[in-house]
Amino acid sequence: MNSLQKKSFGLSGLDEILYGGLIPQKSYLIQGGPGSGKSTMGLHFLSQVSKNNASGLYITLGESEKSIKENASQLDIDLSGVSFLDLSPKENLNEDSNSYSVFSAAEVEQQPMMDAIIEAVEKYEPNRVVLDSITMLRMLNKDPFKMRKLALSFIKFITEREATLLMISESMDDSSEQDATFWVDGIIKLESDTTWRRLKVTKLRGSDYQSGDHAFKITGQGVTVFPRLRANNYDRKFQPESLSTGIDELDVMLHGGIEKGTVSLLVGATGVGKTNLGLQLLKESASRNERAALYTFEESKELILERSKNVNIPIEDMIESGNLNIMPIEPLSYSPDEFTKMVRTDVEENGTQIVMIDSIGGYRLAVQEEDILERLHELTVYLQNMGVTSLLINEAQTVTGEFKATNMNASYLADNILFLRYLEINGQLRKSIGVLKKRLSDFEKFIREFKITSEGIKIGQPLENMRGILSGNPELLD
Repeated sequence: MNSLQKKSFGLSGLDEILYGGLIPQKSYLIQGGPGSGKSTMGLHFLSQVSKNNASGLYITLGESEKSIKENASQLDIDLSGVSFLDLSPKENLNEDSNSYSVFSAAEVEQQPMMDAIIEAVEKYEPNRVVLDSITMLRMLNKDPFKMRKLALSFIKFITEREATLLMISESMDDSSEQDATFWVDGIIKLESDTTWRRLKVTKLRGSDYQSGDHAFKITGQGVTVFPRLRANNYDRKFQPESLSTGIDELDVMLHGGIEKGTVSLLVGATGVGKTNLGLQLLKESASRNERAALYTFEESKELILERSKNVNIPIEDMIESGNLNIMPIEPLSYSPDEFTKMVRTDVEENGTQIVMIDSIGGYRLAVQEEDILERLHELTVYLQNMGVTSLLINEAQTVTGEFKATNMNASYLADNILFLRYLEINGQLRKSIGVLKKRLSDFEKFIREFKITSEGIKIGQPLENMRGILSGNPELLD
């Protein structure tokens, strides 16, 4: 199905998952438990009618019309062009009302309800219809055969009048609710646990879709969907070139610098200078008038600004010129899909060319995912495909002793690995830097002294008179 024949669901992220949106004049089902966001997604679905000069119909069997409109207003969802058929139970059965009221909680009348639906559809001629919910409809008829006949007749009646139907199911676990999955052309399942809300499309007749779980969030503006990243779906042509680090000695160590579109891992113990080294690389990108983004999981923006002043890195100037965006990430505030979407926006809409994540450990804590390495892999491959240079900061667990590039087997992600180590020489604590890996060229095998000064980062001559630096037991040679 050509995506041009589809219509937006009303949520850009969900449209991306659906490869363009919904096929018109078909029937769809949203399944989910209480509070999972089903009705809110129905509101987004109907909000499209005002944008397309069309009409919509909301058939409610549970929540009142007044309550639904209040919820839409609070979420700033435009329902102009949407009519309501309120079949919800009324507190006072004798109360006069202009809405359709055909059954109470104690007494259900199936035929008057169906007559009311037919009358409303013929009156308003809607392009989109929401039935909230099919679970309540099932309560009208306990006989499975009759219920199936009723539901199929209802679906046919709506879709043959050139309307797209969205039905809401209040349960995914009840086996009786599973019958509905055979009646419709598409199914969207919503799940919510203690960590994140997720959705997945399990059926879309006549079209492909992006499988798997995708995160979504409900905020004061309604639902926002964050499709899971599929890195190989993205590609951008770019000119390969070596990027200077801005430090002559480090460029010598890297045989020219870091190649554009590669992933660099900066690893070392706490306080050794990893972030400062990353900031130096961002500073150099700004000198080339390239835009950079720093995602910090461990330090505030204010602390980074103060740190940069002490090492002669003009972070404030870079921010003011638009060459740098610093985004502090609070733990547990973002799902992996939402964080990825943030990075994608920086790259695709803002033209960011270098991304720094500080740090891998902070990312792992913030996103709380079992497949953290898979998530990080997808993100770095995406950035490579888009020609974006990536810097990953990783903290070594030990200050001295046996050297490990990472503690989560992430070194395979990196095209370049630069390590920083503490040295104890004659009772004095000093620092060193070396290159462990460079995929696209050779590199210097010597380790050099590394200093952070008020004038910036300084790198000394090769430490040819020392051995045992990586083992944590450096010795001066005679």
